Amino acid sequence: MADFALESGGGSILSTRCSETHDTKTAVISLFGIPLWYFSQSPRAVIQPNIYPGNCWAFKGSQGHLVIQLSRKIHPTAFTLEHIPKSLSPAGNIDSAPKDFAVYGLADEYEEEGALLGQYTYDQDGKSLQMFKVTEAVDKEYQIVELKILSNWGNLDYTCLYRFRVHGEYAQSM
Repeated sequence: MADFALESGGGSILSTRCSETHDTKTAVISLFGIPLWYFSQSPRAVIQPNIYPGNCWAFKGSQGHLVIQLSRKIHPTAFTLEHIPKSLSPAGNIDSAPKDFAVYGLADEYEEEGALLGQYTYDQDGKSLQMFKVTEAVDKEYQIVELKILSNWGNLDYTCLYRFRVHGEYAQSM
């Protein structure tokens, strides 16, 4: 199934709305013990294919937004959310994984409340890669979708988004 959000295929991140990136406070570069630079992944990590522990976009809190421009207009049919499995987590749990989330189709990136395409729950005890079919009637073509994370599995500080994919059928007109 084609992933129309994939960055190397033409997808891009348009906005995170008011979601703030979570800083890990782990210095990557320091000089004489003084931290000079801290590393944090950008939201672009969510539409790139590299899945390994720590290679996620971590945002503050349990709720966040990501507005994605797809590589082309499509009729969305399904979404895939991927997170590392518990067995690969250094902490042995994935409480920072998204739990409840919704996906909306947007006419443009400034639209505040788009058309609901579905609301879902990621199962932390299920497979790391989980697919969710569009549950609402889709009578429009979209090139912009918004992923709204509504909750995570208990981490109070941050939520980690590893990979989000958008699947669908080609629109008749570009």
